[in-house]
Amino acid sequence: MSALLASGAHFGHSQKRMNPNFVPYAYGVRAGITIIDLDHTLPLLRRAAQVVRGVAARGGSVVFVGTRTDLRSAVRLAAERMGKQGYHVGERWLPGTLTNKVHMFGPEVARDTQVIPDLVVFLNPIPNIHAIRECALEHVPTIGIVDSNVDPRIVMYPIPANDESTRTAELVAGLLSVAGREGVAIYQEEQARAAIAASKRSRSREPLA
Repeated sequence: MSALLASGAHFGHSQKRMNPNFVPYAYGVRAGITIIDLDHTLPLLRRAAQVVRGVAARGGSVVFVGTRTDLRSAVRLAAERMGKQGYHVGERWLPGTLTNKVHMFGPEVARDTQVIPDLVVFLNPIPNIHAIRECALEHVPTIGIVDSNVDPRIVMYPIPANDESTRTAELVAGLLSVAGREGVAIYQEEQARAAIAASKRSRSREPLA
């Protein structure tokens, strides 16, 4: 909670711009500015982290999207924490990005026609609303930072917070990617156990000399 406060996550937009569906996440108004209730933000952030961890633990891929200049390093670092299961979009999301596998995953991975992200995290959803719609069409779950002027329903897992704060975005991306890294470790451990078990079964079938 203290980290969220320090990052300015509780500062929303002007009261006049508040989306009616955001009201449950509003603490109040100060000097005409909507104050976001971090008592709601924290559990939703934890839920989002659990979602990322779960996807990664199943071997799924997570794409971090932050298309403002100040967000590019955050999404890059988040993807790097997850290794081969993490990807990022720091430039403009091009139409058809989800179906253009070469653009998203690179030519080697794109050879697998089944490749598609298992989860997409948006640090600045509003400029990427077309990308969110594309995810919905492809049945890809979404997580997003939603400010007081945004309808929280635009993403599957909203995180009510200040979407204009670089520090808040970095904090959210960091927490989610660390959870993703934990999930990757679980997946790799399970894969290693499965490989050992398969090797033992294979040896047990070998004919005795």
